[in-house]
Amino acid sequence: MFDLLSEIGQTLRNNKLRTGLTGLSVAWGIFMLIILLGAARGVTNSFEESMGSRPTNVISVWGGRTSMPYKGYKDGRWIELRESDAGAIKEDNPGTVSRVSPFASATANISSAKDAISGFEAVFPDALRSERLTMKYGRFINDLDISQARRVLVLRDEQAALLFDSDSVAVGKTVSAMGLAWTIVGVYTHRWNRSTYAPYSAYKAVTGNKTDAYQLDVTVEGLTDEASGEAAEDAIRTSLARQHEFDPDDSNAIWTWNRFNSYLRGKEGNRILSMAVWIIGLLTLLTGIVGVSNIMFVSVRERTHEIGIRRAIGAKPRSIVIQVITESIAVTALFGYIGVFMGFIVLQIINHLFGDMEGFKNPTVDLSMAIEVTVALIIAGAIAGLFPALKAIKVKPVEALSDE
Repeated sequence: MFDLLSEIGQTLRNNKLRTGLTGLSVAWGIFMLIILLGAARGVTNSFEESMGSRPTNVISVWGGRTSMPYKGYKDGRWIELRESDAGAIKEDNPGTVSRVSPFASATANISSAKDAISGFEAVFPDALRSERLTMKYGRFINDLDISQARRVLVLRDEQAALLFDSDSVAVGKTVSAMGLAWTIVGVYTHRWNRSTYAPYSAYKAVTGNKTDAYQLDVTVEGLTDEASGEAAEDAIRTSLARQHEFDPDDSNAIWTWNRFNSYLRGKEGNRILSMAVWIIGLLTLLTGIVGVSNIMFVSVRERTHEIGIRRAIGAKPRSIVIQVITESIAVTALFGYIGVFMGFIVLQIINHLFGDMEGFKNPTVDLSMAIEVTVALIIAGAIAGLFPALKAIKVKPVEALSDE
């Protein structure tokens, strides 16, 4: 081991300028690879967090405007979703649809003695799952609220703090909305959702029994790939086409967001992004590999006499190949880890400054990524030393001993 380290040191000392420039290119290549991997990880983390804030097996549906005539109806007709559509979709798809949660919207002001906010969404208890809310204080809308049409509200923590001195004291307090008193029963937290929620039955009671729904969240079970996601979407469209009498092939009659298929496409996009980052980083590293290879060629030429002596006293070609490749790996790894270290520092700075930006979350690399980079360095070093090593074993002992 000490002999190997001594030989590596000699190689570095004999070619200081060339080694320094080559080392700089290796360090820069690895540095850029680390930065690109960290940036890609930041995009991936943001995507995973965004999709994780809502269940992926949900298809959201909104009313649209027909673009085809159908059964005597002209095109251009607005399709307005209703509460009854939820039951029809579930009844038509008993094996796949487990829940359908309607959403209605009211624009009334919600005021306390301290401040006011605008509007609420009328929902059923299933909205807690489809919106993936985390309750901070109190509870969400429950079945008893629906059956008794209770005038209760669930607030986001920021809205609760705005209406009262603190979000922790909001539960049990009363606010005014639509000329009536409403009781706060829960406070939730979420990364981006800022809606206020009320029971759908209470919304109907105070709006003259309106049964409109601006959105339906359909929870679908058994989704495995894009084809099954598209089939579920088509089944929902067929159910609503029968309910509202529009052509099932009219893509404008209702608008949908298939979260499952969006998740699959996003994962594929992140996979391609990661692959592209590795390719770009390795191509950048290639310049350093060529430089290391040149250094090893020079080293082999300068040590021709030494190699000849080793061959003459019985050294096997394999031992010479291993020595040259090991030296190449050591040189590559030495400067490579300088690039890794600098990359980690810069990523920590970027994470501190921009780590909470929308679309860019925690752009750092973990231990598994460091292991992958280490493997890349070893392979790069081995490739850089391969051709010089092959040249070394072609040295003939007689010629080498006579070479001065």
